[in-house]
Formats: sequence, structure tokens, C-alpha cells
Amino acid sequence: MKPVAQFNHQDVVLDEPERCYNKFFKIDLYRFKHALFAGGQSQTIQREILERGHAVAVLPYDPATDQVLLIEQIRIGALATKDSPWLLECIAGMAEGSEDYEGVVRKEAMEEAGLALDELHYMTSYLSSPGGSTERLYLYLAKADLSQAGGIYGLPEEGEDIKVHVMPFRDALARLENEEIDNAATVISLQWLALHKAKMLAQWHAQPI
Repeated sequence: MKPVAQFNHQDVVLDEPERCYNKFFKIDLYRFKHALFAGGQSQTIQREILERGHAVAVLPYDPATDQVLLIEQIRIGALATKDSPWLLECIAGMAEGSEDYEGVVRKEAMEEAGLALDELHYMTSYLSSPGGSTERLYLYLAKADLSQAGGIYGLPEEGEDIKVHVMPFRDALARLENEEIDNAATVISLQWLALHKAKMLAQWHAQPI
């Protein structure tokens, strides 16, 4: 299918970004002009863009029991709009410049859930908020034995306090439906598995439950 977009990088005139903030998060000021749909070129536009690198997330799934593993931890950014800022999420982490996303996924699974993953399957990637950030998240589905999974994990030196939850896939979907699960990576991962579960079970030679 032909892409809808009629423009590309050549239709953007970009000055060298200016670093405005440089701590755990980094913010750059972008000044640019771009082609207009009606023809011609825009005036110079300024945007502050969060530069936090790219990230990965993984949804461990046990085809033998039709269960998924999610983690619970505090996310202070949720305090403004949720009754509780402790969220159910996929295992996730920053790639920190690495393009070995599968390697990062396996490291994060061990740190955040004490879990050794079996097969990994790339699901999709998405831009988290392209109007204000360059971040792209890469999502994976992992075949995993969840029979012994559980406990509390995380790196204390990074302020992590993470509780592992193993639940039937149908329960995770119900929590998605009632908006208890409302963070993007987890929403997208659960929806992807709902759409592709039969295909993945066939690929893993597992029987539908």
C-alpha cells in the first residue's frame, strides 16, 4: 500500500537543534520550516522537543495457561488524573542508545520480574508523543513459563519497587476494558495479542485455551 504522506525529510528545513535542558531528560529547541499542503513554505516554527531516547516493552505470555505477566509500580505522572498512581504495565525500559532491543528486553525482564524469557516476537513500534518527543517504543511479545513467576523486584538504586502480577489473559482484557489499564504500551500490547493470539499459538505449536 502506498504511504499517504506526500512529503518527506527533504521538505523540512531544519536549523541545528539547541539544547535547552540537559539532565535525566533532555530538551532541545527545534527551529524549522516545512512544505505546505497548499504549496509554498511555512514560516519558521519553534518547538521544544523532549529527547529521552527510545524504549522497549515486553508482554510475557504463557501459552500453556493463557496467562500474561504485568508489573505494578508507582508512576508519579499518573497522580494528576488517576485515583492511584500505581499502574499495571508491561515490563519496559530505556534502550539507552542500544539498537539490540531484544537484549534490552531480556535484561529488563530479569531486573523487573526475575523472568527469563523464551522466544521473543516483535509486535510493533510507535511514537509515544511525536508533537513533543522523539521517543519511539518497540513492543515485543514473549513466550514464557509463568508457573513460578511472582514476587517483588526492581533496582533499589534506581528507586524501583515493582510487584509482579500473573493473571489470565481474559482478566487483563477486562482491566483494559474498564480503563484500569490505560498506559499506551500496555494497551497496545494487549490489543495486539487479542488480535493475533491464534496466529501466535499456531506458531508456537500450542493448543488454544
